[in-house]
Amino acid sequence: MHKYECPCGYVYDPIEGDVEHNVAPETAFEDLPEDWVCPLCGAEKEFFTRVD
Repeated sequence: MHKYECPCGYVYDPIEGDVEHNVAPETAFEDLPEDWVCPLCGAEKEFFTRVD
């Protein structure tokens, strides 16, 4: 599973998930709910880029 970075600098790490927003650890970025947005700036998933 890959990490994804928002233009604001937030990095979604699938190992950690986003427990504050009901996303369990081990949730791949591709499996995030369609309405999930960056917890820092509110950007939608389409603006994130994969971090290798």
